[in-house]
Amino acid sequence: MKNYLNFETDIKKLESELENLKDPYNQEGLSEVNTQEITKIQKEIDTKLNEIYSNLNPWQTALVARHEDRPKAKFFINNLFQDFTPLSGDRFYGEDKSVISGFGRFNGKSVLIIGQEKGEDLDTRIERNFGMMRPEGYRKTIRLMKLAEKFKIPIISFIDTPGAYPGVGAEERGQAEAIAKSIECCMELTVPTISIIIGEGGSGGAIALASSNKVLMLQNAIYSVISPEGCATILWRDPTKTLEASKAMKLSSHDLLNLEIIDEIVPEPIGGAHRDIDLILDNVRNSINKNLDLFINMDGNEILTQRKNKFLSIGRNKGFSSQSNINDNLSMQVSLFEKYKIKLIKNKLIIGFFLLLLLFLVSIIFYNQL
Repeated sequence: MKNYLNFETDIKKLESELENLKDPYNQEGLSEVNTQEITKIQKEIDTKLNEIYSNLNPWQTALVARHEDRPKAKFFINNLFQDFTPLSGDRFYGEDKSVISGFGRFNGKSVLIIGQEKGEDLDTRIERNFGMMRPEGYRKTIRLMKLAEKFKIPIISFIDTPGAYPGVGAEERGQAEAIAKSIECCMELTVPTISIIIGEGGSGGAIALASSNKVLMLQNAIYSVISPEGCATILWRDPTKTLEASKAMKLSSHDLLNLEIIDEIVPEPIGGAHRDIDLILDNVRNSINKNLDLFINMDGNEILTQRKNKFLSIGRNKGFSSQSNINDNLSMQVSLFEKYKIKLIKNKLIIGFFLLLLLFLVSIIFYNQL
């Protein structure tokens, strides 16, 4: 059974009429299929879909991003990757089923896959906690990201969450610390990282896994610091002002691309990703492949620098600031003493060896003098 949004009532009527025409065994008995009428109604549906989806307002985009039939992370993992091996547990507390993670192959190359999973029906949604990760989920992904770093394996993340789980137990187990550590881990990696926002990208629960070299976004996905309902409640004390909140937050893919917060928009079929899952699979596959190829000739330090510069440059030239007064190379400014200090720390093994050698030579000289 198809699910329709409140602005799709005309499409629902047309598709219901189309289904009746396609079924020759109706209540009146056997009848001929009217192919001309079917073709006519199908054209009307396509025209109506194009008319509606080319003029979506930000709140309607948020509703499409939350659509029940929209492809979830599990769907993309099962259809884009081969030999996927899921890994569980954070080695501290337990398993978090709201995030699927493990190693697999993409075009024959090993990758780490992380996907925030909302679930397909009521039972799986409850089991997956509606895609809201707990601290153990973030700690599990940190563990696996460090493992991928060790073996120089690229990381691909699928983001789809209303936000991190705000329950008492999650807070007691260090939800904020787990999110902060996840962001820190993402920023320190020297392997290519790609994040794809496939539905909702809500608050710190999303950015904990989306601090990547490349942040891609499906055309009708959203990415924001808070939900439109939450924003409307805080600013206007009226949860019905979701349209005003959605416009103010600039949560759509086109707004975020203009602000240079995301790197690319992955086009969706007219009517949303759920209307042509084969097409959206091809689009996501091509986008991942293209972005992974960008890092083939880059070493670890270059990958790390590219990621840091990307996030340091956000908001410098657009948004609230009209111009930038920073250098093109956004590297940290340190004193000469600090530079030598950093080099000494990095090369402490070599320095230790030379100190031992020096001590050995001094002891020989001292012994000969005796």
